[in-house]
Amino acid sequence: MGLFWKFFKFSVVGFSGLFVDFGITFLLKEKLKIPKYVANGCGFVVAATSNYFLNRWWTFESHNPHVEKEFLSFFLISLIGLGINTLIIWILVSKFKWNFYLGKLAAIVVTTLWNFVANLLITFSGIL
Repeated sequence: MGLFWKFFKFSVVGFSGLFVDFGITFLLKEKLKIPKYVANGCGFVVAATSNYFLNRWWTFESHNPHVEKEFLSFFLISLIGLGINTLIIWILVSKFKWNFYLGKLAAIVVTTLWNFVANLLITFSGIL
């Protein structure tokens, strides 16, 4: 399968995760009044978990029997992505006065590129 097709599939999975991420973030921030960066982290973690299983099955068609190691790798890469994501949001919202959700959308674009490359080269490369 070509790199472009994998990135396309990864992006489709990520787009589904966007709804999970925004939904959880909105629910926690707006309805439960949890601080925005905590809500953002929770939304990101739930989305990363669902994205792992979809990417394992559909994007990368992984048959690695060590699911726990593969998930841990994916999750650690996602946590680094969360740091990147949160930093970008903080900069755009605090320094440039962007709307929180527009900043989050911009951060997702950058984080998607990081997550795809890191997971392609590490998690689903077969080196685990």
